[in-house]
Amino acid sequence: MWTKDKIMPLEALLPQVAAWKAQGERVVFTNGCFDLLHLGHVDYLEKARHLGQRLVVGLNTDASVSCLKPGRPLQDEVSRARVLASLLFVDAVVLFDEQTPLALIEAILPDVLVKGDDYQISGIVGHEVVLQNGGQVLTVPLVTGYSTTRIVERILGSN
Repeated sequence: MWTKDKIMPLEALLPQVAAWKAQGERVVFTNGCFDLLHLGHVDYLEKARHLGQRLVVGLNTDASVSCLKPGRPLQDEVSRARVLASLLFVDAVVLFDEQTPLALIEAILPDVLVKGDDYQISGIVGHEVVLQNGGQVLTVPLVTGYSTTRIVERILGSN
């Protein structure tokens, strides 16, 4: 499979997710901006994937990132999606234009919804939907010291 084929619109992703679930595979969902992919992102996504057999990553579009983080993203959504799709433990990438992935989570109904341990379960968008449908909402430990903001600060500080 070409990595670009892992980048799916929601309409194409839903039958794929249904097929995975029909085969008894646990579908894990997480989301983020993933601008300047770094070790912290890779570790987080790999841990998320180990919570099931399939990992779907919701990726904020450029417009969505700009609303959340003025001046960002540093890389466009096509680049960010393609880099994520190249990771062997990522099975699908789906873009979303809203400020939260709630509509995606409601459509996908993942078996596991995961975020980093900087979140409380009650603060994870979509936790109610997943729990009401028999799924799990979990956090995974983040690698400390890695963030896109920190990388940008180091680059700017070196000038």
